[in-house]
Amino acid sequence: MTNASNRPPAPDHSVDPNTPALQVTGLAKKFGEKIAVNGISLTVPTGSFYGLVGPNGAGKTTTLSMATGLLRPDYGQAFVHGVDMWQHPIEAKRLLGILADGVKLFDRLTGEQLVTYNGLLSGLDRDTVAQRTRDLLALLDLDKAGGTLVVDYSAGMTKKIALASALVHAPRVLVLDEPFESVDPVSAANIRDILKGYVQNGGTVIVSSHSMDLVQRMCDHVAVIAAGRVLVAGTVDEVRGESTLEDKFVELVGGRHHAEGPEWLRLS
Repeated sequence: MTNASNRPPAPDHSVDPNTPALQVTGLAKKFGEKIAVNGISLTVPTGSFYGLVGPNGAGKTTTLSMATGLLRPDYGQAFVHGVDMWQHPIEAKRLLGILADGVKLFDRLTGEQLVTYNGLLSGLDRDTVAQRTRDLLALLDLDKAGGTLVVDYSAGMTKKIALASALVHAPRVLVLDEPFESVDPVSAANIRDILKGYVQNGGTVIVSSHSMDLVQRMCDHVAVIAAGRVLVAGTVDEVRGESTLEDKFVELVGGRHHAEGPEWLRLS
């Protein structure tokens, strides 16, 4: 029998599993004269591990921010298990756990206080929050750091406490923007195990990452975006074809140079 401390809270199953976990249609965003996202449409199946990949500036973070209610789109719609994000934001956000890249945490709280705050904010009772907070801190090897201020955490610890905060209310969909950046290999392996277990228990994970190897090993679906548009989307096997995902990505996005570099860099 598995102890509760060895897995994250199971996602709430009170949704239709046949409805896409996330569906965005025609999302667009412009900053000044720059078009960051140019009519992106995606369907993320329920129970999938979905990777979103693209070069820097492709529009990944902007797309996820609009899909999860952090940034209002200029055009388009986003639905979380059929709930319109911008028509019914509170209902839609209850279904989401978000680890957003670059969004500041309340880092003058301790790790335990931060997770507790997020659990209470989600409407959980205090006893449930206390138990889940203990489970998550143990699960992520942060139990000894639970009384330390988040501002004093390393980059990897900060990423893990943000993940705990996203998991505490047992969301149906986890949206993770670069979740493994600055995380040490052991912690990364633990996080991967947690996410795999979460999907096996009926949750959906959407992850943006620059690591093609990680996406190829973990994800069953992937979308490649560049210049604010979807270049290709489907299962990982459909997208990569006979090549690796990294080779297919470079082929689609372009920009690879085969030169040896300037003569002054050739040392022998």
